[in-house]
Amino acid sequence: MSKGRVCLAYSGGLDTSTILKFLINDGYTVVCFLANVGQEEDWKAVEEKALKLGAEKMVIRDLQAQFVTEIVFRATQCNAIYEDRYLLGTSLARPIIAREQVRVAQEFKCDILSHGCTGKGNDQVRFELAWLALAPSMKIIAPWRIESFISKFQGRADLLEYARVNDIPVSSTPKAPWSMDENLVHCSYEAGILEDPDHEPPKHLWKMTVDPVEAPDTPYRFTIQFEKGIPTKVVTEDGKEATEPVELFKLLNRIGHDAGVGRIDIVENRFIGLKSRGCYDTPGLTILRLAHVDLEGLVLDSKVRELRDQFCTISWSRQLYNGMYFSPEREFVENSIVFSQQNVNGLVRMMVYKGNAYTLGRSSETSNLYSEEDASMDSLSTFSPMDTTGFIAIQAIRLKKFGESKISQGTPLTES
Repeated sequence: MSKGRVCLAYSGGLDTSTILKFLINDGYTVVCFLANVGQEEDWKAVEEKALKLGAEKMVIRDLQAQFVTEIVFRATQCNAIYEDRYLLGTSLARPIIAREQVRVAQEFKCDILSHGCTGKGNDQVRFELAWLALAPSMKIIAPWRIESFISKFQGRADLLEYARVNDIPVSSTPKAPWSMDENLVHCSYEAGILEDPDHEPPKHLWKMTVDPVEAPDTPYRFTIQFEKGIPTKVVTEDGKEATEPVELFKLLNRIGHDAGVGRIDIVENRFIGLKSRGCYDTPGLTILRLAHVDLEGLVLDSKVRELRDQFCTISWSRQLYNGMYFSPEREFVENSIVFSQQNVNGLVRMMVYKGNAYTLGRSSETSNLYSEEDASMDSLSTFSPMDTTGFIAIQAIRLKKFGESKISQGTPLTES
């Protein structure tokens, strides 16, 4: 008799294949789940491997459209970024994957959810917090936090020996000396030789971008159209055009890939308290974020932008990074983000060249916030420079009193 029905997040790799067989040998019935969020994968081979190892079912779902429209475009609207560098590629995909895994578990009458995340990373937190919100009554098996499991598998050699004994197919391709996680937004590289923060990433590490040094010697131009802060059309100088969300994003990825745009190498602060070195290439979203930020300079009210930047951008980014997508605070912040984007409409002209993206111009037919006549140094018809005298006087009232108090205290600001 089965000990329970488990829905396992399964990739087909050594770790999750070992977990699959371990659960089956321990008396569980296992339904495997894999999400297509834009990664390169031999989907048929993964399915065949899972079934060969004893999975009752291998469920593969294409979630690319949900990923782009529900998460990636929302990240664009709020200019999401973590610790000033990381565009959250892995974090963005987790809510979509976690939600679909719960749906699959419910569809196939599973009462337990399981994953192959390590006990030191962020993903274990992201998946389990999502599952506990989505399906509070479901149980969770996290093998890499079970003492009997980690004592049995203390290194790759133990996993390979278990694979040999249990007839688990192992790739003959030598394993890269780092781990990778790929989706439509980015590819991440960490662990192994990269754990030394002063070790330069090998040139062949990067998967989603060419080496900027080897990128074409001529710039490449294109335009991005936005409606309510969401990209709706990309048109390139050589006639390519995309309007469907996934295809639009893939086109931006290709543009960024060919020019080597979007590489970063950082040390970040994980939610669980550890510092971690990670390398990421994020071509399309790097371009998209720059274009969106630039358009907002033209069309977004200055005080709305100030509040959004201080509160929504930081909060939403941290919520996604920390696995708090299915939370009341994320819903609250997201409503503010959507509201802030009502008038973010326009066209941004862009160029990429050898590792960088540049804005060449921006325009909007729906915003009147920018006035060329108001801003012109050659026009006095709509804005009188003399009015500024009173503006400066009002602003200076408290500053003058501050300066006077410093003088009376014997600590004039001239000596600060």
